[in-house]
Amino acid sequence: MTASDRRASAAPGDQPFAGLRVAVVGLGKAGLPAARRLREWGAEVTAWDDRAPGREAAAAAGLHVADPAGDFIQDALLLSPGIPHALPRAHPAAAAARALGRPILVDVEFLYRAVRAAGSKARFAGITGTNGKSTTTALLGHLVARAGIPVQVGGNLGPAALDMPILDDDGIYVLEMASYMLERIETLRFNCASMLNLSVDHLDRHGDMDGYRAAKARIFATQRAGDTAVLGMDDPATAGLRDGLRAHVVPISGHTAQHGGFWATGSLLRDGRGLIADLSTCPTLPGAHNAQNAAAACAMALALGLRRNDLADGLHSYPGLPHRQEIVGTIRGVRFVNDSKATNADSAARALASYERVVWIAGGTGKEGGIAPLAPHFPRIARAYLIGQDGGIFAATLAEHGVPHLRLDTLEEAVSAAADAAFAGAAEVVLLSPAAASWDQFTGFDQRGDHFRALVQNLSKGHA
Repeated sequence: MTASDRRASAAPGDQPFAGLRVAVVGLGKAGLPAARRLREWGAEVTAWDDRAPGREAAAAAGLHVADPAGDFIQDALLLSPGIPHALPRAHPAAAAARALGRPILVDVEFLYRAVRAAGSKARFAGITGTNGKSTTTALLGHLVARAGIPVQVGGNLGPAALDMPILDDDGIYVLEMASYMLERIETLRFNCASMLNLSVDHLDRHGDMDGYRAAKARIFATQRAGDTAVLGMDDPATAGLRDGLRAHVVPISGHTAQHGGFWATGSLLRDGRGLIADLSTCPTLPGAHNAQNAAAACAMALALGLRRNDLADGLHSYPGLPHRQEIVGTIRGVRFVNDSKATNADSAARALASYERVVWIAGGTGKEGGIAPLAPHFPRIARAYLIGQDGGIFAATLAEHGVPHLRLDTLEEAVSAAADAAFAGAAEVVLLSPAAASWDQFTGFDQRGDHFRALVQNLSKGHA
């Protein structure tokens, strides 16, 4: 029996994957829950992780642990998004699956199939883009929840897809979708999908910008004429997708009026019917980039049946996400902003553009091009403190543009120096927006941001 035959004959309800043989490779925060849930749903699961702790956790959960790469007998491979199936080099399990024509899937694909096998008509909303997708996902989830609609928010953000319950017909899944996930969906159909923007990122996995764009565009691939595609119009790569979409397109912009869409004029968020909200009164949505995020969330909310009159209250009450321009303290009139999620120059540009004058903390493991694209924002930087592996490279760029800066070793040193500069009158904002990954000094952007927050809290105690 082929994998397609097994899927077609899968029992509905509690055992949607009865008899389906699935290899789950990569047993992190999404992989291990996926393996357990697939087993509960009737699948014959083989679990594997290249690291011993992952294998030990699977064995402790009573899962069958074996490397599927040597003799791939499974019907499908659920591969962790962080593990490559092609570029820069295919994982052995992925190579084995591809050689036999077996599908390589992601956990949200299995969630979608389980929901439909259960007979539920719950809707799926997906958000992607190089930047802003986490904020837009969380904001849309907030708007839906405030409307009293059953909602689950996750995917690349928050809970793993297969940790979510099966929702009834009135429920909505709001899912952040990374390119690594989108390239592994097969039947998943988003009733409402959004592509916010595209800039250079993840080219090692997708080969070039065309490959990256194609992976992102898969969020629209299975949509139908009755679905909604919310499309960012502020960069050519995203706007250029419009003519090829089957769904109804709603254009959005952070600064330019859009016929039939949503946009901002300064801080004023609008659609064709008029003003929706003044975002300057929404403290967790600063900057033009968040105007676009808010436009996307509102466009999707209306497409999902929410009332227009409820949008402003939802925008004002949105609590924000950690590590995305999160105000972690105000000391002696100086705001300390944690934007640790800004792991590339494009993200950091959005943060820098949100403030007139900042003391900037940056550095880590830089991306291709470094911080040269940030040059238009350098006049906003009163002084910069640079840390991490590529802090020296960043320093050289700043020196070419005459930006005062100092190279330091640790985040602790940078926070102390930045605070002193700000207290002396350099600026009223200390901004951690690294424009670099964190792997050289931290386990991830979240640990880096948590450490920044703790340092600011300790600093606050000294100024109580």
